[in-house]
Amino acid sequence: MMHAYRSHTCADLNKAHVGHEVRLAGWVHRVRDHGGVLFIDLRDHYGITQVLADSDSPAFAAIEKVRAEWVVRIDGRVKGRDASLVNAKLPTGEIEVYATGLTVLGEAAELPMPVFGEVDYPEETRLTYRFLDLRREKLHKNMMLRSNVVRHLRGAMWDQGFNEFQTPIITASSPEGARDFLVPSRLHPGKFYALPQAPQQFKQLIMVAGFDRYFQIAPCFRDEDPRADRSPTDFYQLDVEMSFVEQEDVFAAVQPVIQGLFEKFRPDCTVPAEWPRIAYRDSLLWYGSDKPDLRNPIKMQIVSEHFRGSGFAVFAKLLENEGTQVRAIPAPKGGSRKFCDRMNAFAQKEGLPGMGYIFWREAEDGSGMEAAGPLAKNIGPERTEAIRQQLGLGLGDAAFFLGGKPEAFESVAGRARNEIGRELGLAETDTFRFAWIVDFPMYEKTDDGKIDFSHNPFSMPQGGLEALSGDPLNVYAYQYDLACNGYELISGGIRNHKPEIMYRAFELAGYPNSEVDKRFGGMVKAFKYGAPPHGGCAMGIDRAVMLLADEMNIREVIMFPMNQRAEDLLMGAPSEPLNEQLRELRLRVVPKDA
Repeated sequence: MMHAYRSHTCADLNKAHVGHEVRLAGWVHRVRDHGGVLFIDLRDHYGITQVLADSDSPAFAAIEKVRAEWVVRIDGRVKGRDASLVNAKLPTGEIEVYATGLTVLGEAAELPMPVFGEVDYPEETRLTYRFLDLRREKLHKNMMLRSNVVRHLRGAMWDQGFNEFQTPIITASSPEGARDFLVPSRLHPGKFYALPQAPQQFKQLIMVAGFDRYFQIAPCFRDEDPRADRSPTDFYQLDVEMSFVEQEDVFAAVQPVIQGLFEKFRPDCTVPAEWPRIAYRDSLLWYGSDKPDLRNPIKMQIVSEHFRGSGFAVFAKLLENEGTQVRAIPAPKGGSRKFCDRMNAFAQKEGLPGMGYIFWREAEDGSGMEAAGPLAKNIGPERTEAIRQQLGLGLGDAAFFLGGKPEAFESVAGRARNEIGRELGLAETDTFRFAWIVDFPMYEKTDDGKIDFSHNPFSMPQGGLEALSGDPLNVYAYQYDLACNGYELISGGIRNHKPEIMYRAFELAGYPNSEVDKRFGGMVKAFKYGAPPHGGCAMGIDRAVMLLADEMNIREVIMFPMNQRAEDLLMGAPSEPLNEQLRELRLRVVPKDA
């Protein structure tokens, strides 16, 4: 007795099935008319099978009517293809199915966008008809990659002795560095729940409860502005917490999981096992970023001394002000005026007046190497030579210079470093380079001069309570990120598990004890009843899949993403509530211009 819809999937059939009567079901990927012989590429989740019918086939008239993306059931007989017609790219490429019957299971209206072929369509159309978009080969592949990544991560974490626990989705508001999504309470009018920005407090409470090693594939909700590598509403993370650990223990537990993941899903790439530890301040100095792309070998250096009191007035004057610096970006093999002018134009496009440069070339009089460019003339040969020696440069190389307060030019310097590396072909390809960024500052000065947490408020300050008695801006936290190829993949820390240190840490950021009790009462209370030292981290799953799929935009690896304006064009969210809903919740929407 044949199954109602299919005896095989569209990836099952091969030479061994020749002569078999089969039944297939799927989508009409495309129809081709070869002068009296009709071909259908029939597609399902598993693959594609070629179906044909000639004028002798009882299914011919029905097949003539079908169009792209109709869902059909085909009855037929498996035939071997002639050797010259074998399609080696398809698992089913050695056979075809001669159709003897066709039943239409679901007609498709005229398509707003094609599924066959990877035509680039406007994002608005793609997201409005996401169910069609997801039928395309590349996206289907991305979603299966994502599913397999999650499955692999679960297995790897269990193998490392972690247990998976679920934490609440409806909870209390908590300052995690982004805006909360609030949920009004019907039973408690005027009060609101929040969707969790991360399971941070709950995973710490799980440690206090004595479970030792926790993980979760956790949904997180943050009301953020969208970016190419960030979803504006919700995302998933591999959330991890461990008891009785120091920073190195977390690194040792996480590295095999992440390294194994990248090795398994990108066997075509190199994944070096050496993951350097780079202090946050060094990362900003050397790479202009706290998530450096280490495939590019260029390291920036401070060269202020060579310009202090020099003939280059712009830098000499600038260095008379406190907190200023001049930094050099070495550019091996960038020693041509054309290249230097191009990079100078890049800096101007980024909003800087430009970048000074020196390049080293053969002297026109044949006397050896000479330094060229306006800067070299201004500061003279001795200083120029000292710069060349410090940067380890030689003939045919160049260096670019930026000056001012580091925080004002650091990020542009980082982008210039990336651009120079790309232009000169210095960066490695087919490689994933990981680095732990450590020693984050605990606090930062806000624009209005106040002290606030610079990252996670729950991290343990290095040096404990004693460290919190001096200048807050000199305090480092046991806070760390994992950078990979220019993206932040993991963020984490060793937690502050002592109430007295926690109260003091928040006090320095302007939160009195009463405010800490109000906002984190559950956690502070728990810490008073015997809390183990603990720490952990979280990895962005969407971002990891984006790297593995070699995509530039995170929406390409999320099944149903929002658009750039945080709208769901398929479901029509956000939408206006019904009056009855508002009445039930005792809410009123204030008009925009009120």
